[in-house]
Amino acid sequence: MKTGRHEHGVRPAAEAVADFGDFVVDLMRDEQCAQASRCMNCGVAFCQSGIAFPGARQATGCPLHNLIPETNDLVCRGRWDDAAGRLGMTNPFPEFTGRVCPAPCETACNLGLHDEAVTIHDNERAISDFQWECGIEPLPTPPAEAPLVSVVGSGPAGLAAAWELARRGVRVRVYEKDDRPGGLLMYGIPNMKLEKGIVERRVKLMEESGIEFACGVDACERADEIASESAAVILAVGSRVPRRVDVPGADLNGIHFAVDYLAEQTRALLDGREPLITAEGKDVVVIGGGDTGVDCLATALRQHARSVRQVIRAACPPDSIDVPSVWPGPRALYAQSYGQREAADLFGKDPRVWSTDTIGFSDDGTGAVCAVQAKSASAGEADYPAQLVLIAKGFTGAEQAVLDAFAPYGNVHLAGDARMGSTLVATAIADGLAVATQVANDVL
Repeated sequence: MKTGRHEHGVRPAAEAVADFGDFVVDLMRDEQCAQASRCMNCGVAFCQSGIAFPGARQATGCPLHNLIPETNDLVCRGRWDDAAGRLGMTNPFPEFTGRVCPAPCETACNLGLHDEAVTIHDNERAISDFQWECGIEPLPTPPAEAPLVSVVGSGPAGLAAAWELARRGVRVRVYEKDDRPGGLLMYGIPNMKLEKGIVERRVKLMEESGIEFACGVDACERADEIASESAAVILAVGSRVPRRVDVPGADLNGIHFAVDYLAEQTRALLDGREPLITAEGKDVVVIGGGDTGVDCLATALRQHARSVRQVIRAACPPDSIDVPSVWPGPRALYAQSYGQREAADLFGKDPRVWSTDTIGFSDDGTGAVCAVQAKSASAGEADYPAQLVLIAKGFTGAEQAVLDAFAPYGNVHLAGDARMGSTLVATAIADGLAVATQVANDVL
């Protein structure tokens, strides 16, 4: 009751866009303890519920059912080791969720009914950072005679399934189509939001725990081999088919799917080269209002775009809302994420254009895009200059080829976004754990 909410800081926009380093400035550990003290240890803690109420499109609270009041109490008392142990009971990868999760736990926080919610997300990140500083022991290596389960895909669900299977004594081999493990965590989320060393150290720990990784493998071409050598197969291939914008000019040069743009920037960063797709000196238009669109904005700023704009079909949400009427469920409120805040600081205004449909793309005469044709209910039609257009409209589902390749075989399971469609990293992890538990019970 005496301590107000104090979130992590952020680097000034001009400094943050000068590199691809983390834009977050963490609180000191004693400050984080003070923030954890704001938790009320509720009798009915919706923050950890992870359930969807009737009629709701999204679950309320943490999909992993983290024991949040208990963990906060341990942080408050400075018992960081115990807090890490308690968090690890439900969440194997808090270093990921503590950075990229939109924190539905905070939306459902009881304190948020009358005050600002507890900084659950920051607390989780701090616990994980403490744990890694102290060192995390690998799992015992499963015995050679243990059954082998193959996991196809190494994103959040695939890694979670692999970790849980190994924890239960199953031998695990993970197949990844890309050149590095991590899936969405490696190539879908930019480095300033999730530094790739954090993904790499987790993969290294998994390898030390006896989990094998086979990268650069197209599982479609080896489905028979993978299925025949495995007691079970888990397809955690994500929801990778991007949603198109089917309007005139959609095939012009300079129009790219967000996932391709973000992946190329990360590859270039890790390989020490210049990206093949760049926003440098260009007017950039991002189509789509979700987190991926924000990541595209932030990446374009770091590539020295001349201007950035985000075209969003949805209406601008209100600045305030009657919280008790929607609590503890999700709520739509106007806010700026990091890329939008950086753009506003650098260019003097929020880059978003609300209630606007994309109706076409203009050709510069050489087969390249030069403008986005848009139409809004209030302002009518307008052309926005663009030499780089990034489509961030989400995904339609898993790649059908991999599903078809494994369809003839028994004991094949879907996990994560491949089963549920695009969802939160935390939800994908939770599903990976659940599927792994079922598979381990079957094969052991």
